[in-house]
Amino acid sequence: MSTLKISVNSEDHIQGDAHAACTLVEYGDYECPHCGNAYPIVQRVQRHFGERLCFAFRNFPLTQIHPNAQPAAETAEFAASQGKFWEMHDLLFENQGRLGDELFQELASKLHLDVAALQDALLNGACVTRVRTDFTGGVRSGVNGTPTFFINGQRHNGPADFEYLVKAIDAALAS
Repeated sequence: MSTLKISVNSEDHIQGDAHAACTLVEYGDYECPHCGNAYPIVQRVQRHFGERLCFAFRNFPLTQIHPNAQPAAETAEFAASQGKFWEMHDLLFENQGRLGDELFQELASKLHLDVAALQDALLNGACVTRVRTDFTGGVRSGVNGTPTFFINGQRHNGPADFEYLVKAIDAALAS
């Protein structure tokens, strides 16, 4: 079984208590339809476990099959630099079918971010290093597709549906 090679740390985008009894890490791609399907499931899992669960999202853009995944991840990281990662993360998944420069600018405007600064960041690769760091950590951890989940540092090899994730998290909480 694969293990998470880079533990969740202060550089991660997390929701919930960083010291929660269980940590769920997702390596995801904003253009991946399976990640799009997992997005509401993860939200439901978070509501189900509440304070017992910490959730971290890491970028894993599959650029060879998803041409908008890298700029979407960079857009999320640009938003993160202004304290709006989770808002952009949610909007990207909720508008997954429209990914592209026009949408990125629209969402930046909606979140009251500097649209010109976003355009510059995308052109100049200002957020590439952060995305690459997530991706490299995923590769080191054995990630080879998206979404890939880790529960308390162990790769979840079951389906990414609500019942299986809850069962796996319950098992992690019981151990």
